Amino acid sequence: MNPAEERTFAPLPPAHGRGFATTWWGQAWLKALEDTALDNQQTKAGRRLARAGAVGAVSVRPGRITAVVSDKGGAAYRSDVLLQQLSPDEWDRFLDMAVESAGHIAALLDREMPPHLVEDAAVVGIELLPGIGDLEPECTCEAWDHCGHTAALSYQMARLLDQDPFVLLLMRGRDERTLLDELQVRSVARASVSEPEEPRPAAAQGVRADEAYAMGAILPPLPAAPDLPEEPGRPPVLDTETAPAPGIDVDSVTFLAEHAALHAHQLLAAALGGRAFPAPLETGQDAVRLALGAPADIRGRLAEGTGRSEEDLELAVRAWEFGGAAALEVLEESWTPSGDEAVRARAALDAAWEEDERPALTAENNRWTVVDAQLRLGRDGRWWPYREEYGRWVPAGGAAQDPAAALAGVLGAEQIA
Repeated sequence: MNPAEERTFAPLPPAHGRGFATTWWGQAWLKALEDTALDNQQTKAGRRLARAGAVGAVSVRPGRITAVVSDKGGAAYRSDVLLQQLSPDEWDRFLDMAVESAGHIAALLDREMPPHLVEDAAVVGIELLPGIGDLEPECTCEAWDHCGHTAALSYQMARLLDQDPFVLLLMRGRDERTLLDELQVRSVARASVSEPEEPRPAAAQGVRADEAYAMGAILPPLPAAPDLPEEPGRPPVLDTETAPAPGIDVDSVTFLAEHAALHAHQLLAAALGGRAFPAPLETGQDAVRLALGAPADIRGRLAEGTGRSEEDLELAVRAWEFGGAAALEVLEESWTPSGDEAVRARAALDAAWEEDERPALTAENNRWTVVDAQLRLGRDGRWWPYREEYGRWVPAGGAAQDPAAALAGVLGAEQIA
């Protein structure tokens, strides 16, 4: 067991116009003082001294708090308040109790000591907060009971407890770092021997936010990010002497494994580079992505699996090359712009050419056609060029904000004038 550390707190400013404890555990500390002191006048004197800022730096260590307290006449006294430490067996019981509930750990990390933590500790025989007679005074003024100086120190201690209940746990014998380290060790050990949990009902799936927060704070830190490999990993070789099971296409599985390695490499590059991950793809979109560069037999299976003809898949792949999922949506979806969208589209078309140079565009839904070229308006307001080939509209380039720029790559100016 590591020895608990001593903590020293700088003098607090005078507490004019405010209470000494706002938390219930700080108030419980003061109640223990006021119930213990035989002379009520001494506690009142201590409250006045604390309010006036007469308490110097407070040293907290296991079993004892210490400070120099000045009285109204300017004399200074060393004052101590003692609190019994928990025994090793009591700490074992407390740690075992705390690790059973991530909520207890979360409360401590939030610098709180909620009633359920204190109540659960009491169930296993641990009294965290002091009771009557638990705060023992010592002062160089040689008073045999709580004097104004030890009372002032106790009032100041209530303010420190408001800020951090770990101060009380330090008095009981454990500093914050030691306590959290021991909780971490017990949490890991408990997880390694625990039986698998029964599946939760669908409505109870997930992890409470306080549990996730607490466990994240006591688990070991994540290792350093790895270096990005220069190339994607190579999947295992599936061409072996053992015949594949019926229905297993080895070439297709190999192709999917290679693409999975490539995709993992791209995601890792995005993560290490601080870039956002690409949006997840629907099945039909992912099939088009996979078809890019795939052998003819695998393209045929991808077309069949997504309900496309091989010709339709070829068009989809071409669109994907120009603009990914957004280009594929423009290829496969015809939609009618709303009133505002139609007005903006028409304004963009009118502004793209001088009046005597504007091509005669025929509109149908989000598609504007001239001669054997076409502009398609995407839902993001960008324009996509198409050209007619053998009676089909074929993607002809990437998107542009300016419709004239999109169309210029398809037809020359003399053709659209």
